[in-house]
Formats: sequence, C-alpha cells, structure tokens
Amino acid sequence: MNTQAVVNEFAKMKHLRVGVIGVALVVAVTGMSLFSAVVNPDFDPDSTSAWNALLAGMSLGMPLASPLLLAVLVSRHVDIEHTGNGWLLQATAGITPGSLCRAKFTALGIVVLAITLAQNLLVFLTGKLLAGITAPLPTAHWAGFAVCILAVNLVVLALHVVISAKVENQLVALGVGVLGTLPAVLSQGLPVAMAHLTPWGYYALARAADYQGEAIVPLPLSYPSIAALVVVAAALFWIITDRFDRQEA
Repeated sequence: MNTQAVVNEFAKMKHLRVGVIGVALVVAVTGMSLFSAVVNPDFDPDSTSAWNALLAGMSLGMPLASPLLLAVLVSRHVDIEHTGNGWLLQATAGITPGSLCRAKFTALGIVVLAITLAQNLLVFLTGKLLAGITAPLPTAHWAGFAVCILAVNLVVLALHVVISAKVENQLVALGVGVLGTLPAVLSQGLPVAMAHLTPWGYYALARAADYQGEAIVPLPLSYPSIAALVVVAAALFWIITDRFDRQEA
C-alpha cells in the first residue's frame, strides 16, 4: 500500500464534503434508533429489553441509510478522477489505477470506521442520557453488532469503489446504491439463505435485535457468514484492482 497515495486521498476529502455525508449518516441512524424506542408504547428504560429497542432501531436504520450514503461517499471521491483526468495524472506519478482504488478504499474505510463508531457511541449516549436507560448494557452483543455492521459497510464500500472506478457515469453507481437499499431492507423478512445472495443482504444477518411477538429480543449474529463475506470480498477486490493495473500496463 502506497502511504503517500492514502495521504493524498485524505487531502482530496477537504473539498468533497465528506464530513457532511458522514454526519448525515450518523444522524440518520441515530434518529431512526431513537424513534423506534419512542414509538414503542412498552418501552421501559429500566427493563432489560430497553437496549434491545435501540439495537433493533439501528438494525433497521443501517440498511435504510448506509447503501445510498456509502454510494454517494464513494462516487464523489472517485468522480474527481474521471472529470479531472486523475487516473492518467496519478499514473505518471507511479500510482496505477488499481493502487489508486486501493488507496481510496483505505482512506474511505477509515472514514467509515469513524462513522460506524460514532453511530454506536451516539446511540448509546442518547439512550443513556436522553432516554434514561438504566438497564445493564449488553456490551459483548453490542460490540459484536458494531463489528458485523462495520464489516458489511466495508464490503459495500469496496463494491462501490470498483463500480465507480469502472463506470464513468456516476449515476450508475448511485442507482446501484438506491437499488441496494431494497435487498438490505427486504432481506430482514426473507429466509436467511436469501440474505446471502447479495452483499446488502448481509445487513439482515447483522441484526442485533428484533420483535418476536410483542417483545423485542436479541438475535444471534451470523459471524461465520459475515466473516466469509469479508474474505471473499477482500480476495475479489484485490483481484479486480490488480487487473486494473494490468489493463493500464
């Protein structure tokens, strides 16, 4: 990995309003999480299920907001290479298209990591301070949920880096982001096998809590499936971006 290329990608972010998109994603998920708790007539801040209500809200808010906003984040960051002939300029500096894609993924991945941590921290603080939840926090389950969501977000991020780099018209990438919201949300009501068919379906496998009857209960996280997704996605991303280098050569 070219460290200087990653540093350059962070420098480009200053003019792309990456912070605005990140704040929008954090606020959207936090708002949906709190809304799910507020509208629940049985919400009791002293109950052991109080945190489950927020986790259920996050489990729904993530697939609703993340696919499109991740597509926007990547599209803005890659489009500058298409419009400014950046691929050629970087190649003359010794940074091939594949290396540039990997640098973009690394830089944006750090941003997505910060966004995911901020979402979880803000939901926890609002639940503790605003909703007044006094029940013990399910620390291990919540941490596992955060890791799983981060993994799925990074896989979707890598997918959009490839699409945005390969297709110059960024409306295509944004359209994929919009369409990705459908399997991300609908997979939560489909059989588990169906959720494995698309990268967005894995948001359903990362659900931490949901309604069962009238109660909100914690759900087991699909660690093996999500780990397998990460391994396959990482291998494919490396192979595809390596082919970008070979094509350029």
